[in-house]
Amino acid sequence: MFFCSISGEPPQDPVVSQKSGQVYERRLITKYISENGTDPITGEKLEESDLITVKANPKAAAPRPPSVTSIPALLQLLQNEWDANMLETFQLKQQYNAVRQELSYSLYARDAATRVVARLIRERDAAREALASIQATVGAVPATANGGDVEMAEETQEAGSLPAEVLKQIDETHQALSAARKKRKPPTGYVAPADVKSFTAKHAVPSLHSSSPAGVTALAISRESPAQFLTGGNDKIVQLYDRSTDKVLASLKGHTKKINHVAFREREGDATLLLSAGADKIAKAWAHDTASGEYIPRATIRVHKGELTGLAVHPTSTFLALASADRTYSLHDLATGAQIFRSQEAEEPFTSLSVHPDGTLLALGTPGSTIQIYDVRSGAIAAALTPPDAAPFTVKTVSFSENGYHLLAPDSLSSVAVWDLRKPKIATSIALGENFKVNKVLYDVSAQLLGVAGSEGVRVFAHKTWEELVNLQEAGDVVDIAWGHEGKELWGASGRDVRIWGVPE
Repeated sequence: MFFCSISGEPPQDPVVSQKSGQVYERRLITKYISENGTDPITGEKLEESDLITVKANPKAAAPRPPSVTSIPALLQLLQNEWDANMLETFQLKQQYNAVRQELSYSLYARDAATRVVARLIRERDAAREALASIQATVGAVPATANGGDVEMAEETQEAGSLPAEVLKQIDETHQALSAARKKRKPPTGYVAPADVKSFTAKHAVPSLHSSSPAGVTALAISRESPAQFLTGGNDKIVQLYDRSTDKVLASLKGHTKKINHVAFREREGDATLLLSAGADKIAKAWAHDTASGEYIPRATIRVHKGELTGLAVHPTSTFLALASADRTYSLHDLATGAQIFRSQEAEEPFTSLSVHPDGTLLALGTPGSTIQIYDVRSGAIAAALTPPDAAPFTVKTVSFSENGYHLLAPDSLSSVAVWDLRKPKIATSIALGENFKVNKVLYDVSAQLLGVAGSEGVRVFAHKTWEELVNLQEAGDVVDIAWGHEGKELWGASGRDVRIWGVPE
């Protein structure tokens, strides 16, 4: 038996120095050599190549430590190990009992909370039924004094089925519109695709909204009065403008951040509503007052927790659809501003919105390149459309065709796709060039034309043939577009201007 000259212990892997004849533990002497380069006993220069492995046969077992060389010492060691194990087991039992008590309390608290919530829901439903019964008895609807602005706060119930009367109205509208649409043809006098090729600049309305911060962000045209149009801006203001008189008819305030979307609600027998949705998470409605001729606040909707990214009037003309970055969409009664439905939270935020012409589907864009198609009546996802082999991008705009068979949407930052909803798959993809960034897509009411607005102007294509009919580059970056009366004009918002292109007179 020999011992390491460094540690004084029997070595596990013994080596001997050729120069000094000393025995060392290999791991200790190699570490010493790497640090000092000499023999630790003699001080002579020493390298690893100077070490010779000592081989023993049979291999000698390392001696036991002095504490376990006798039976009494070995028994004492085993007793100490047993005592330590018993103490550790006792502590584990104590911890186990404490966890069981905490779990029992948590389950009891959860059960109690569930019972309280269920009772509150029953009381709420009973109160709603009582209120509806009273309103039906007296023939009243919720209203504010002096026709003031109705503040719609967030409701506790976010998801549920639509009321029966709403479902009935949607179904009746769907049946009427879908039956008529199959036989519908472009109205007499409607622009032909060949005429669109001759579109030229006709008019421009400059210097709309404030110059700081500048920029028109949203555009909509009145159907009843084609010369009137609605704009929203970075200056947080909604403007109603009359092109025929070149005058601002109304300048509507109430938003605290930029306006993302604007729309008209025009329905025979009802007051015209001006609608807006902004980055401040609220939507507002103004109603035309026939007595004063002005637009007064009708409702302010504050139900979403994120920026409003979509606004559309349902084909019934009685409901408003909103999409939000909080991953939900909602439906509201335009008569009262009341929320009638709010979807469950989706996996991704919603970045755009379009309502199917028959009123039964919603298309919602997302930041992950996917378009979610929802059934309005059930709130369930009917389809998910994702361009194949596409790099991730945000779907900022979508548009249903008037015949309801196709959906127009970007399939990359610089191209648009026409989805055939009957299959569903992409019918065609139109590349716009690497420098063209899509801001808005829009079908016309005849489903013959599709317009694309972007960083390099506006381009119009013919449906089915996909021929590019006109390329209007002079406007620069166009953020929103709208088709004019009979499709003979195309309007675009660019900077602080609204530009109008059309058939030469």
